Amino acid sequence: MNIEKDLQLAIIKVIAQLYDAEVSPAQITLQKTKREFAGHYTLVTFPLLRISKKKPEETAQEIGEALLKESTIIEDFNVIKGFLNLSLSSAVWVALMENINSNPSYGIATPTDDAPLYMVEYSSPNTNKPLHLGHVRNNLLGHSLCEILKANGKRVVKTNIVNDRGIHICKSMLAWQKWGNNETPESSGKKGDHLIGDYYVLFDQKYKAEQAELQAKGLSKEEAEAQSPLMAQAREMLLKWEDGDADTVSLWKTMNDWVYEGFDETYKEMGVSFDKIYYESDTYLVGRERVLKGLEDGHFYKKEDNSVWADLSKEKLDHKLLLRSDGTSVYMTQDIGTAKLRFDDYPIDTMIYVVGNEQEHHFKVLSILLDKLGYEFGKGLVHFSYGMVELPDGKMKSREGTVVDADDLMAEMIETARETSNELGKLDGYTAEEAEEVSRMVGLGALKYFILKVDPRRNMTFNPEESIDFNGNTGPFIQYTHARIQSVLRKATEQKIEIPTKIGEVELSEKEEGMVQMLSDFTQVIAQAAEEYNVSLVANYVYDLVKEYNQFYHDFSILREENEALKAFRLMLSKNVALTIKKGMLLLGIDVPDRM
Repeated sequence: MNIEKDLQLAIIKVIAQLYDAEVSPAQITLQKTKREFAGHYTLVTFPLLRISKKKPEETAQEIGEALLKESTIIEDFNVIKGFLNLSLSSAVWVALMENINSNPSYGIATPTDDAPLYMVEYSSPNTNKPLHLGHVRNNLLGHSLCEILKANGKRVVKTNIVNDRGIHICKSMLAWQKWGNNETPESSGKKGDHLIGDYYVLFDQKYKAEQAELQAKGLSKEEAEAQSPLMAQAREMLLKWEDGDADTVSLWKTMNDWVYEGFDETYKEMGVSFDKIYYESDTYLVGRERVLKGLEDGHFYKKEDNSVWADLSKEKLDHKLLLRSDGTSVYMTQDIGTAKLRFDDYPIDTMIYVVGNEQEHHFKVLSILLDKLGYEFGKGLVHFSYGMVELPDGKMKSREGTVVDADDLMAEMIETARETSNELGKLDGYTAEEAEEVSRMVGLGALKYFILKVDPRRNMTFNPEESIDFNGNTGPFIQYTHARIQSVLRKATEQKIEIPTKIGEVELSEKEEGMVQMLSDFTQVIAQAAEEYNVSLVANYVYDLVKEYNQFYHDFSILREENEALKAFRLMLSKNVALTIKKGMLLLGIDVPDRM
């Protein structure tokens, strides 16, 4: 059942009768009627004036009168300037409610074997530190985008590229080698990614102390950096690794394994996963090979110091370094190799990179370079660009140890949810195990929703205290509403009240009709979220639905309603609001409890 399509056809029919003219559905502009006016849908008549050859108000009045006469679904209309506001009969909304109720997966499509294949890259951690708040936003956006694409019938491959090589990795390795005393995750009681992150911070501390000593001897800042013994050792370690030195590679494998175990725990708690993981230690060689082939074919050039560059001046961009003078790769080289491997592995239709907006230039260049190298897929890469996430007290710096650790943040959110829920009595009557599960749902739901409700393109400030509120535009508020509806449905079951598949004739209020219209919007919202790569559209739709339902719940009786047909309708409405909340929140990676 598609009300907008039915309306379009009815309008096309009356336009033919009134003006002896044929119009296409694309010429019929329908919008949801603004709250301040009576009606459900609004027809914009301005595009039709060249057909009617009359004033906007007169055209709207004529079409409205004809629709009222010819269409069985139009109950009333009003004209505001050139806008025709159409009110549909209660029977239409009851039929639509029955239609939605008959399809538990309403709004969610199932991918077919021949559906377009989307590969979405997200997370992209470095193996020299644990995941932090910035990674949390990245992972949540990537996971949610994948779920929304699947809900639109797309096949999706969730992928991760692990930055497991480079000078930053060698800094952690060198620090552990020099000052680690053979410390392990087991001996320290720390997660492996936390342990390695500590040595990354330690390297920076030692490096700064070394710089201070050198400058105290009269060297300038630049001279101190150039003569740094520590940094020279780190660079030497990187060269040894790239040359395959057995001891260096062995240490690298051991420390990376510690990190991967730690990452896996974090991903599991966060509720994200991957279908395929690539490693830069594999892809950089492929990228290096392709760059050297590009050099041979004349696409790139070599400087006197043997570094390899791409001249992008024709594209109105700068010159881009692809291989350093010592032959080592840069990120761009690695991304070229990763892209080639992915398109070799999968018949990808669309490749999406979930990466912060500070990398917009990088992905513009990557697209151009892949195209220069002859890869047809180069031009079609999509950069899902998102803004930075900060705390109320400012930015984070991982090398200085001032980041907000993802594990600590999730643990604190769960603890805060537990404390807040206890204070409000929302865990009364729960077993310890049940209370822990609800606290986990609420804490992680608060974190995820607070991040995902913000337009991805915007910078944002994550405020833990605001996110855990049980009122307002928060995860806990939505979760509590779902639990409230489930309580109503349980009471109906206890009273042996069944929800029929057909409601019959019943007169609905404006609020009830509006609720059904909101439920019917679910499919359109999911489609728009996928088209615009904007997961916040789903989050804010769910909040708006919850807000409207709470007003309905406050103003209308459900189980005490004496009109049996109306009682059945309100129960059916409540059931499907709860189901839509659950489906929408799952697209955001958020669970909703049945009791709170």
